[in-house]
Amino acid sequence: MTTLDNATVASAPVLRRLYFVRVGFAVVWAVLLGVTASDLGVAAGVLLVIYPLFDVAAAVVDLRASRARELILNIVISSLAAVGLVLAATSGIPAVLRVFGGWAIVSGVVQLIVAVRRRKLGGQTAMIFSGGLSTVIGTTFIVMASRDNAMLTGVAGYAVGGAIFFLISAIRLGRAARAAKGN
Repeated sequence: MTTLDNATVASAPVLRRLYFVRVGFAVVWAVLLGVTASDLGVAAGVLLVIYPLFDVAAAVVDLRASRARELILNIVISSLAAVGLVLAATSGIPAVLRVFGGWAIVSGVVQLIVAVRRRKLGGQTAMIFSGGLSTVIGTTFIVMASRDNAMLTGVAGYAVGGAIFFLISAIRLGRAARAAKGN
């Protein structure tokens, strides 16, 4: 841990709290989407737009704490995804899956890059897997959009999977932060 600068180590507690908040948000969001996703009504549409907007807010908090410049790209991409989801929601579930899938791919790549650069901080292995898996699942959403029975329930599952990775990372990041303080 001695190769980390003080700013990086200082960001660990903020990132840990942020990860726990992301876990709670994702689980509640997934349950609400699961309840409303049988059709693409107003409630489901609003929830779909809220998810990338929450990602914007989380990336802003992360950027302020860690100064990881790649997060600026994530803020832009997630903002565009929110706008895209507003438009897609008026076109139907396949359009939503395409936009959500595209966003999952690109934001997954950004998450992967940030996590690889932070790996010495600790707790980032789960984020590396999450970023990589996000790109795969995003591709799956795009493929699913071409099916006659395209459904939004997979998007709720995606959020729960992300919550699990954030929970693992938050727990491991806490251990790493405590170890770094001891050194």
